[in-house]
Amino acid sequence: MKEHCANKYMEIIFVLPCSGKNPVGGIKVVYEYANHLSKRGHNVTVVHTAFQRIDTPLTEIPRRTLFYLKLWASGKYTPDSWFKIDPSVQMLWVPTLDSQNIPDADVVIATSWDTAEWVNQYPASKGRRFYLIQGLETWSGTEKRVFATWKARLNKIVIAQWLERTANSMNEKCAYIPNGLDFTRFGLDLSLTERIADHVLMMYHPSEWKGSDDGLNALKKVKQQVPGLRASMFGVPKPPKDLPGWIDYHRSPSQERIRQLYNKCSIFLAPSWSEGWGLPASEAMMCGAAVAATDIGGHREFAFHEQTALLSPPKDSGALAANVVRLINDRELRIKIATQGNEYIQRFTWDRATDAFEKLLSESY
Repeated sequence: MKEHCANKYMEIIFVLPCSGKNPVGGIKVVYEYANHLSKRGHNVTVVHTAFQRIDTPLTEIPRRTLFYLKLWASGKYTPDSWFKIDPSVQMLWVPTLDSQNIPDADVVIATSWDTAEWVNQYPASKGRRFYLIQGLETWSGTEKRVFATWKARLNKIVIAQWLERTANSMNEKCAYIPNGLDFTRFGLDLSLTERIADHVLMMYHPSEWKGSDDGLNALKKVKQQVPGLRASMFGVPKPPKDLPGWIDYHRSPSQERIRQLYNKCSIFLAPSWSEGWGLPASEAMMCGAAVAATDIGGHREFAFHEQTALLSPPKDSGALAANVVRLINDRELRIKIATQGNEYIQRFTWDRATDAFEKLLSESY
């Protein structure tokens, strides 16, 4: 019998609110933990569902059922196109997150507010209940329901200090475990001094709170001051309507291609209004880009103004543009910000994160 983690290998269940076929930052974090915990000998299962909400409207049931059957038949609910899951991790596709569809385990982990509503009702046979909080998800649910899950009798884990402060303001206890980053997947390939100063990269997302419209407006303002600006964007959806011809758009690029894009740019633009943890900005830092970002909690884990990034208020495209122009025109500042950002981000390893995560789960026995 193997011995590990207080002499016990655990049965661990992660509960996701959707399929894994499309790249999503929060889902990627869950898959990373699943891989690393599985490699340490734990039996890990990731559960995906077609019915996200515990109170799915009756009008949605036919469509959700068809969606479930379609992905069940094709098996295309896994992240094969964008993330490699360790073969030892069991991947399940279930119609709903009702407890009868969840294997018995030692630990079960909700990964979003809507999965927390389900997990909060699970019997003891499903294991000790945890809640991995990766953001303030009021963009997808009402404040009343989202905050109710923060007060549920679940063992809470937060990925950022601003989320820890939010929990503390509710008199809720939580464990703070910053994300890890995959330094085999992203890294510095092109010297900072070899990059074109006015090459700017941004991720595009249609959700308003991601700030992509602000980023586009900022790029247009920069273009007025730097006519030779070279701008690129990448994302999962189709490019936004009326995208200027001088902006290249890369739809659903591979991880290898994203690494190339990060390394090719000198400046990465991160315009979100809110993030649990700004994964694109941190990945850009790993690849040596100087980051111009909004001053929000999810960026402050690694972005410090005038040190590892230039920060500006969210929803202010003019201030964002000014920081980009400043980085383009000031070579010494741009290289300093990029270098210090790349050095600072090295501390966020998956070994460190998994050590803390595993210890927390094991202490539940």
